Amino acid sequence: MPKSTDPQEQRALVDRLTAACGGSYSPKVRRRFFISGPQWAASYQGQALFHAPTRGPIQPAEVIERLAEIGIGWWTTHDTDIISTGQLMTSKQDQILAGIEQALKKNGVKCSMVTGETFFHPVWAASPAAEQPEVRAYARQRLENVVEIAHKLGAQFIVYWPGTLGYQFQGVVDEGLMLRRYAEEINAACGKDHEIARATGGSTKRHCLEAKPFEPQAELILPSTDAMLAFINSGLLTHPEMVGVNPEYLHELMWGSAPRAALARALVAGKLWHFDINDGYRLKHDVDIGIGLINPLDWLNVLVLLRSHGYDGPFNLDFKPPRTTSNYGVFKVSFPSAVDRFITLWEIAGEAIADPIIQEATKALEAGAGPLESKDADAIFEANKELWTLHELIAHRLVQILLGLHRGRTFVNLNA
Repeated sequence: MPKSTDPQEQRALVDRLTAACGGSYSPKVRRRFFISGPQWAASYQGQALFHAPTRGPIQPAEVIERLAEIGIGWWTTHDTDIISTGQLMTSKQDQILAGIEQALKKNGVKCSMVTGETFFHPVWAASPAAEQPEVRAYARQRLENVVEIAHKLGAQFIVYWPGTLGYQFQGVVDEGLMLRRYAEEINAACGKDHEIARATGGSTKRHCLEAKPFEPQAELILPSTDAMLAFINSGLLTHPEMVGVNPEYLHELMWGSAPRAALARALVAGKLWHFDINDGYRLKHDVDIGIGLINPLDWLNVLVLLRSHGYDGPFNLDFKPPRTTSNYGVFKVSFPSAVDRFITLWEIAGEAIADPIIQEATKALEAGAGPLESKDADAIFEANKELWTLHELIAHRLVQILLGLHRGRTFVNLNA
């Protein structure tokens, strides 16, 4: 039988094995990256549809302090993560925000993004763009208030996830009308942003739409980043130049999409402004696992894409520390290891971009076989068919770089 570990000795065990893992970066190094830690991820208590909480609550000031100790220099939040629904748009909101400002300043952390909760409270049961005028009026006020919070805390980005914008039963809602009504609410938020910017002499924020293929409605009408891009360009928005997208890696993966391809389409459109990073499985529910724990090779390729295209926006750690992780483990293991995996993958991506074998193979593919009669398909194929083998070679090389094989790493000498 393995030796039992006394409860009083378990943290020491976690600390010792964490240190033994190695591969960690200093808080100073971690702060060089535009990585943000969400209030909701840190304060997630392990509850789920069929699961009771496994961790106790933690207050925003402590989350900010712990993130600072780890070396995460940015913090993000929903409005209701820090202010209860009943306290929003009251004097109590001002008091709470003053305390948040103090905690951010004390710990040298900045607020990079604020998002509004328009999916949890019962008022959103039929979506923020429901038939009832009073629901939509309240939704507009909530989104305008999110803009005010963002200005108060100095956030650069505002994110909107219309999680209940859809239906349970076909034919109950007019999808076109629902989209128009939701556009009115985004327009109200952008209008409020302009109003505050003019009054304060500041600048407007970047407003980002986040898509999800399913949950919590049975059918969502903006289920993907592509759908969001189409919505932005639909002509329904008063200020489409102010609105971009915040893809979430797992949200794209959930419905079978290729996250890298979705990100590429947003980059080409000039609308990739914010990125929620996590991991998970295709065609599954929103498990929100930490980056790189499931699909490290895919993540390497995502970061190669983003580095190649000069993406300089935030990487928001939108994951859920597992229910089996303690409150202590959230900040000792979950957050630091997620940041360190990201940094390592980011640096490996840089190595892949600069790799001479990949560079030579890519240039050869782009140069082709040379001038040929453009109407002779057979001749073009015959001239290039050996070059196309380089596709697999590049994929192999990326795996080598990920595993360190390109540096001569070997295991057992099978010929000994």
